[in-house]
Amino acid sequence: MESLIARILEPELMEDEEQANAYAEADFSESNTLFVDLFQKHFPDFHGVRAVDMGCGPGDIALRMARRYDSLHMDGVDGSAAMLSFGRPALAAAGEPGTRVRLVHGIFPGVELAVGQYDAVISNSLLHHLHEPQVMWSAVRELGRPGASVLIMDLKRTRDEEHAREIVATYAGSEPEVLQVDFYNSLLAAFTPSEIQLQLEEAGLDGLSVVQVSDRHLIVTGRLAV
Repeated sequence: MESLIARILEPELMEDEEQANAYAEADFSESNTLFVDLFQKHFPDFHGVRAVDMGCGPGDIALRMARRYDSLHMDGVDGSAAMLSFGRPALAAAGEPGTRVRLVHGIFPGVELAVGQYDAVISNSLLHHLHEPQVMWSAVRELGRPGASVLIMDLKRTRDEEHAREIVATYAGSEPEVLQVDFYNSLLAAFTPSEIQLQLEEAGLDGLSVVQVSDRHLIVTGRLAV
């Protein structure tokens, strides 16, 4: 059953240094590895050389993609300079894969990237931050080359505030308070699968489909039209 509660917007950028630091220090290795595993599962024949991660945060998924695909060059884009600043030391310490990851400070639309040149367009947990979701889908359409692989993962909005609190307690009950509050707000700011399906139709992205993959996550996956 889809959410009944109305969407409650949250800030688009994580510019607070305390918040960025909490994210950088938190252990997202399981979920970030899952993201890369899902990409490989949905695109087992992927041999691209250039990909972009929209809303990359400190760049951990971009780095994991570079490690998984040894010819892949990643552009990670985020609007929060604080988040990117925590990612750069990790890239420097990563050896050769880190040299194939470029962190770019900018917001959509307007950030300067290689339009129409990316073999893959990925994103994790950016969509729910956006006040206007078509910003995401316009960027996906413009950045990817024809036939590009697309994987977008995000939260699914809960049916009410009590359900959001239950999910936070279940999955983030031992995390710092700043992360628990942000998780709660994000669950209320997220979209439902049917809302995203309408967004894809509006954007003309007929090659993409949305699937709920857990009690709190959904993915949008497919290929851009050739």
